Amino acid sequence: MNIQAMMAQARKMQKDIEKTTMEIENSTYIFENENIYVEATGNNKIKQIKIKNEDILEDKEILEDIVVVAVNDVLNQILKTKESKLGKYTAGLGGLF
Repeated sequence: MNIQAMMAQARKMQKDIEKTTMEIENSTYIFENENIYVEATGNNKIKQIKIKNEDILEDKEILEDIVVVAVNDVLNQILKTKESKLGKYTAGLGGLF
């Protein structure tokens, strides 16, 4: 393979990565159960937290635990999406990305 072909392939891969990254960042990720609703974007920004069960407001520790679980879940969804969609580009690059 000549250098021009390699450069063209690298430019295409870069555009594909940028497009996929934008798609992920513009996506919405949700955690919801009977107590809480958390919505985040793919760039790890929490858009919304709604307490659905007002009874949990009476116990601060339970509320804190529920929020932590919900936020961690939605952030984990984003991470898994990034790994699955961008992993094909970064596999074998030794953590450069």
